[in-house]
Amino acid sequence: MISSEEFQLLTDSIYEAAVVPELWPAVLGRLSGLIDGAGGVLFTTNLDRMRWEASPDIHDTMVEFLRDGWAEKNPRPQRMRESALLGFASDHDHFTPEELASDPVYEFYRRRGLGWAVGTMFDVPSGDTIIFSFERRHAIGPVDRSVIEFFDRLRPHLARSALLAARRGLERARAMAHALTEVGLPAAVLRGSGRLYAANALFEALVPETCSDRLERLVFTDPAIDRLFANGLEMLARAPVVAAGRSVCSIPIPARHDRMPMIVHLLPVRRTAQDFFSQASALVVITPVDRTVVPNAELIAGLFDLTPAEARVARGVVAGLTLDVIGRDAGVTRATVRNQLKAVFAKTGLNRQVDLVALLAGLALPSAD
Repeated sequence: MISSEEFQLLTDSIYEAAVVPELWPAVLGRLSGLIDGAGGVLFTTNLDRMRWEASPDIHDTMVEFLRDGWAEKNPRPQRMRESALLGFASDHDHFTPEELASDPVYEFYRRRGLGWAVGTMFDVPSGDTIIFSFERRHAIGPVDRSVIEFFDRLRPHLARSALLAARRGLERARAMAHALTEVGLPAAVLRGSGRLYAANALFEALVPETCSDRLERLVFTDPAIDRLFANGLEMLARAPVVAAGRSVCSIPIPARHDRMPMIVHLLPVRRTAQDFFSQASALVVITPVDRTVVPNAELIAGLFDLTPAEARVARGVVAGLTLDVIGRDAGVTRATVRNQLKAVFAKTGLNRQVDLVALLAGLALPSAD
């Protein structure tokens, strides 16, 4: 089908995409074009969510496919799982001709001129299931055995590339958590709907007294705190892009006789192409409310993505300055300072200046009840 030199260049591009995920659409398109295909799709799925990339020629169709709920009805993944074929397979390997003719998902494809495919599935240690699928126009006919054999030659390279990318995603999550160890902050990275993905030793020391790693998600021992935490996770799941841009959930944990008060910060992990094989969805940072260990306002500003102007307002409030004095020192109006303070509240998930002072200066916190 292609020369050995061309095959080597192709495998090189597959491994390059593992390191530079933005290249996957072009690689999928190139692979699809080699078999006179109509587009290539890469899915990563687990119990929490599904993510995907597609070549440009089929991208809009996949947007419609997912938007209108066809992915939930798609019989291909289940049949691929049941067949346990260790390689690429065509539609006729998984379905009878009668099933292909009557299945509504295949009807969706046929209405768009598609309807034949070759695909494969494999699992990686991160818990993901990886699916590569290459669509062909219905008028051309089913994928023949020579095409399947060609993709089987590529399958080990696709599998190793996906495994490499998944490992890099997990390492990024671990690095994200361990970086905060240096400033004395317990931190954990969550995936999907709130399951624990990676944590530093300071966070692990809080298990199980403060929180527990359960199958469904990270759970806090105090029911009142856990309700607030669950609400924060729901907010991120409902509108991750909006949440990432404007809000961070902050939850106070009151002191006990054997534990100082703390604040739980739930921060969204930005959805970028770099995270395609990573399941990181949120970062949990726990700030002990103790003047000897609470990070300074600059670090908190960094955690909450405050602008320099917003950080100045936050520091001024902690220092006990009035909004008029803060505005005068910065050369702006009181109204501007008030707007900046509102932005600080939105990003920290707080509503009152007293709570902001507690967050940044280590004062006592109100109960979470």
